[in-house]
Amino acid sequence: MRIYVCVKHVPDTAANINIVNDTGYDRQVKYVANPYDEYGVEEAVTLVEKAGEGEVIAVCVGNETSANTLKSVMAMGVHRSILVKTDEQFSSSALIAKALAKVIEEDGSGDLIFMGKQSVDSEGMQTPYRLGAELNLPVVTGVVNFSLEGSKTIVQREIDGGARESLSMGTPCIIGATKGLNEPRFPKLPAILKAKKKEIKIIEISSLEIVDDAGCRLKKLEPVKERSNARILEGTTEDIVNSLVKILREEEKVI
Repeated sequence: MRIYVCVKHVPDTAANINIVNDTGYDRQVKYVANPYDEYGVEEAVTLVEKAGEGEVIAVCVGNETSANTLKSVMAMGVHRSILVKTDEQFSSSALIAKALAKVIEEDGSGDLIFMGKQSVDSEGMQTPYRLGAELNLPVVTGVVNFSLEGSKTIVQREIDGGARESLSMGTPCIIGATKGLNEPRFPKLPAILKAKKKEIKIIEISSLEIVDDAGCRLKKLEPVKERSNARILEGTTEDIVNSLVKILREEEKVI
């Protein structure tokens, strides 16, 4: 069994991010593996452990510091990694999907591809579907339950209203993991030390000869404006409604 896991190197959600030159941010912040991707890593590693054989390969598109994220997932049990190196701080989901697809195809066909349903930085939620289109594979995201029966996968995914939808697909296929699928493990020191000796193959994105045809570009980043403190409106229902409308119109300027 060969399983690929697509992992993104993202800023820690608890980090204070300072915007630089309108379209970038200070890279000195703490970076981590995209939390949604960690659910995919855990599921892939667990499947291989239960099977007693197989290989899990992590693939990442990012700058050279992304190697730290790959080391962290290899400490979770990933066997080896491939880093598609780019100096771009923001790459479109179209370019990322093309790069992931090309290196996976060149490395060898996989039985499964896991990734997070989205990344916590750009939150475009397009990469799984674009990767599926590039590889001509079925895709399901928001997966909270997964099982493998021979060459068939059976999954449950979250849909609107907290309901769940059950689906089955043949393999190979792409699984977009989310919270609830499992509990990602915390690597212990021996696993962390072992991960330092595992292979990280580095490929320059320019050598892939792919074209970004997304048709969109990042123009400007802006920090989220701090919202005013919460307040309690008192009085009759009519007074409260009138006060609320006035606040929304004159202070928040949303109506």
